[in-house]
Amino acid sequence: MNATAPNPLLELRKLGVSAWLDDLGRGMLEDGSLARLIRADGVAGVTSNPAIFANSMTSDPRYAQPIAQLLPTVASAMALYEELALHDVRAAAGLFRALYESTSGGDGFVSLEVSPHLAYDGAGSLAEARRLWQRLAVPNAFIKIPGTEAGLPVIRDLIAAGINVNVTLLFSPERYRAVARAYMDGLSARVRAGRPLGAVASVASFFLSRIDTLVDKELDRLATAGQPAARTLRGKAAVASAGRAYEIFEESLATAQWQELAARGARPQRLLWASTSTKDPSYSPIKYVEELVAPDTVNTMPLETLNAYRRLGHPELTLEHHLAESSDAREGLERLGVDLEAVALQLEREGVAKFIEPFDRLQKWLEERRRGPQAS
Repeated sequence: MNATAPNPLLELRKLGVSAWLDDLGRGMLEDGSLARLIRADGVAGVTSNPAIFANSMTSDPRYAQPIAQLLPTVASAMALYEELALHDVRAAAGLFRALYESTSGGDGFVSLEVSPHLAYDGAGSLAEARRLWQRLAVPNAFIKIPGTEAGLPVIRDLIAAGINVNVTLLFSPERYRAVARAYMDGLSARVRAGRPLGAVASVASFFLSRIDTLVDKELDRLATAGQPAARTLRGKAAVASAGRAYEIFEESLATAQWQELAARGARPQRLLWASTSTKDPSYSPIKYVEELVAPDTVNTMPLETLNAYRRLGHPELTLEHHLAESSDAREGLERLGVDLEAVALQLEREGVAKFIEPFDRLQKWLEERRRGPQAS
């Protein structure tokens, strides 16, 4: 980025896009790097997940002392993990609190996920989400709930209770439609209970690069099998799916239910573009930022993607311009026999598994720390 040129990350905000960081750890909290991203780049929130915490806690030496201090007070690896994660989320929320206040609760959020083992356990997810929300005790937090079928009533009930929700692991526009309905139904339940709506917030996290990774593999197979036209659709499935999700977002805002809720002070459930690091090196490193700029959206980026967008980004409202192309891409994929709903279900299952694996690995690592002093 030229020293005199506007920062593309700051320009995104003018277009209605909130740039968030998809990372969290003790290092960035203590060395001032997260505070600098907030100040210099307008980073307006943070997302975390089990894989992020596993990487941070097992690789950053700054966790050694807190772990040692907590060991006498915790009875399990899970309890140790929770204390560490709650500290980090609260500390990050503190850095964003001024933004949260200045935007009247519109931005400045930090997310904490329920155990990925609860992805298909609605009652368990609801209980853990309520407990974590109470323990966090900060207004600018999200509890992350996977957008599985089992998660839909959980989302509704948490919103009805006034608990902010980040719905994660969305790959299907139709599942997003069900999530948007659950959000509105939760708000409607608050209205019936005589409770205010203005402080309740939610985002729906639509995952991108994993869609292209899976679909591109199938397109390459089809091209090799004698359908060379399949290659022309490489790298289009994720943005096509996101485009349809954004159309559903706009459709939901036009419903009578939403209009009534908005009149009572409700906030839209913003779409959040996740899994935005480009996996295919032949694609632009900022593909899933550059092609998805639209009002009332969030884009959460790992630091590498954030840095690349600061250097290479050209902010302009792109998604609305691509909606017709996205429709054509979905039709082209359908003609080739690529079922995007089946892709979404496969990715949901794989996504849950990809969170369980690092989560369990972290629990094992923490248990070794916990038992170490006793064994020595």
